[in-house]
Amino acid sequence: MVKPKIEKQDSVKLYRLRKTLEELSDKSGRGTELISLYVPPKKALHEVINGLREEQGTAVNIKSDLTRSHVVDALSRVIQRLKLYKNSPPNGLVMFCGALPPEGGGPIGSEVIKLYEIEPPKELQTFLYRCDDHFHVDILKDMLKDDNMIGFLAIDAKDAGWGLLHGDKLDVLSETSSGVAGKHRQGGQSARRFERLREMELGEYYHRVAHITREYFIDIYPIKGLIISGPGPTKENFIKEEYLEYRLQNMIIATLDTSYAGAEGVREAFSRAQEVLTDYRMVEEKKLVEKLFHDIHYSRGLATYGLKEIIDLMQRNVVDTVLITDDTNLRKIDITCKRCQNVQTEILERPKVIPRIQELLSKPCPNCKSMDLESSDRDIVDYLSLIAGETGAKIEVISGTSEHGAMLSSIGKVGAFLRYNPNQQ
Repeated sequence: MVKPKIEKQDSVKLYRLRKTLEELSDKSGRGTELISLYVPPKKALHEVINGLREEQGTAVNIKSDLTRSHVVDALSRVIQRLKLYKNSPPNGLVMFCGALPPEGGGPIGSEVIKLYEIEPPKELQTFLYRCDDHFHVDILKDMLKDDNMIGFLAIDAKDAGWGLLHGDKLDVLSETSSGVAGKHRQGGQSARRFERLREMELGEYYHRVAHITREYFIDIYPIKGLIISGPGPTKENFIKEEYLEYRLQNMIIATLDTSYAGAEGVREAFSRAQEVLTDYRMVEEKKLVEKLFHDIHYSRGLATYGLKEIIDLMQRNVVDTVLITDDTNLRKIDITCKRCQNVQTEILERPKVIPRIQELLSKPCPNCKSMDLESSDRDIVDYLSLIAGETGAKIEVISGTSEHGAMLSSIGKVGAFLRYNPNQQ
């Protein structure tokens, strides 16, 4: 048996991409002037550039002066950017460009051309160019859907259950009873005849289980690997006699002894399969969060929680690894005085950012009373990553929708492993 080839990706990069796509999904243009461009790696960039120049020529026929200007300017920005590439990146290239209103809105004509450049997490297969009133982000969103699915079959002579591990979630799909009589002999029947009938019933049950397994894990959910579990020898007999379709037979990555079959057996099998699934993200997250809680309670100062404390410890080079949920929804804002370089810093929930920035910009610098102020803001994960890059710390983004993400949320959505106890003398 072999382990499935499970792709492992940087949790911070995936987090940033999800946030960017959420942001782009909310944007809309004044007209059909937002450009979406998907370039697969095998597509010649000079052909793409020539095609965009032709689009520029067509754009002069747009009746609205403002829309025409926006489309031509956006196409020029994309062409200029493409010229910087000798070749397309290994997975291809995606660009979104268009005239967008400033944060908080603004009058017609206040739009600014913005360009978003993304290297997709998987190889692009098709070329796409669209000029619309919104950005076409669905192809990238589909790439973020976890295709590293693992199937579970928990079987014995009485029950069978099916489960699916995907992303950060384990789903029990269904369970069924076999209808096969127990091993004790029924009254009035010879032992041999009873055993023969029971074997026939078992065979029919195995065929039914194999059929349902194929429907789930070939037709509906294209799994990468299959784990079969259960008490006693039933699972081994089921595998040995090759009831499963050959594709599923070849996907078996482990057989596990468990106390139960059916739905409860699926859950038990997952809890026992962690060594088999060491590269699977949900298992990684489970281990990280459980270790964090263990270390907070028992490691004598080698783990902590609380965003302000963690930022302070990161700046002091004490933090080894930060765990943070992907639904934290915080941003760090900086208001900088251009005269004296005084910086006012706050960390706020995303909806409060723009009103607070406007409020702080309307007040003089508390240090020199100058009104010459500028603002900047960044996502909290990006800010933590910036500090981590300077200190060698690691950032792990945990799914907030998982059971262990909920555990992390209970202590403020962020925790950290420390290199040493900063309170020891």
